[in-house]
Amino acid sequence: MRHLLTSAKRMVQLAALCSLVAVVGACATGAVRERLLTLPKIDGAITVGDKACAQCHEAMMAPFARTVHGRLADFEVMGGAKGCEACHGPGSLHAGSGDTTKILSFKQLAADQASAICLKCHSAGSLMEWHGNIHALNDVACTDCHKIHQGANPVKKSLKQPEPGLCYSCHQEYQAKASFPSHHPLKEGKMTCSSCHQPHGSTKKLLKSDERPNDLCYTCHARYQGPFVFEHSPVEEDCMICHDPHGSVANNLLKQNEPFLCLQCHESHFHATRTGSSAAPGNTSFNGTALNGTTLAPGQTVSTSTRVGYTNTHGTDAWAQAFGTKCSVCHSKVHGSDLPSQTAPSVNTGATRGWPDGAKGLTR
Repeated sequence: MRHLLTSAKRMVQLAALCSLVAVVGACATGAVRERLLTLPKIDGAITVGDKACAQCHEAMMAPFARTVHGRLADFEVMGGAKGCEACHGPGSLHAGSGDTTKILSFKQLAADQASAICLKCHSAGSLMEWHGNIHALNDVACTDCHKIHQGANPVKKSLKQPEPGLCYSCHQEYQAKASFPSHHPLKEGKMTCSSCHQPHGSTKKLLKSDERPNDLCYTCHARYQGPFVFEHSPVEEDCMICHDPHGSVANNLLKQNEPFLCLQCHESHFHATRTGSSAAPGNTSFNGTALNGTTLAPGQTVSTSTRVGYTNTHGTDAWAQAFGTKCSVCHSKVHGSDLPSQTAPSVNTGATRGWPDGAKGLTR
């Protein structure tokens, strides 16, 4: 017994050790997705002020003075450096020798070093999450999208070019989708990529919503939010199960046309599998006596010979064409409804309805 307890104890210790090794290994291999930013330094240099910079870079200083960064007041930097040296580092060694290695040039800095300089001041709001941002993890620097030395007519937020053109410079697949027949009004200028996305955040797909994507969609499409008595499960889970928000060939941003999209989850409606020339035995709507105006007594049966023959003039595929074209012809409230989608279950007993024996239909 003592031997068994000792063995069990060792197994627990071994399991704990394996868990610790797994965590350490995840950190070492980058499985813990976070970017470590390194702030570059210029050893031995001190600040000299913008006037020293202007002696060589006068053409660059003039437009910079009109930018947001160039107009910063002393109280806005809270005792920190402002002007050229706030970003490029102290310039005494560079100004004295002209050595370009003695100044921080963003063209020569790595992406994490360039971003670390910007995050010295810009660390509030969504910028707090930059370390785990998918852009940062893919070596995108702040200066890849932003241009601090703007001209006479700076672009909003110091971007290198307006949206969505800036985003399309990398995300060309979404530029193509924006030209599909069904698309959000980006080309029309009624919205931009940042209407839905937060490029500095670390949420799933860089969406502005911290919760479900649906919450973001409901800011514009509130009529689909409900609550409804009868809810459509995919709608409650994620709008993007059925929709492609960047653009689609199908109408209403659907990933596929009807009924193929619906049939990925729902079985074929029994109307769509019924042959056009079949009549349902026992159904008085196809009964000759009933059609002649005679009322049948309860329990009275009518022989097959008196039943009116039924032939669909549109052929045996007419039902499939009528009910397999678009589900939303009947189920128009696909996002949710206060009306049930079916009245009663229907079972084809004895293969009397033109479809397999024992098969279940969605409605009668």
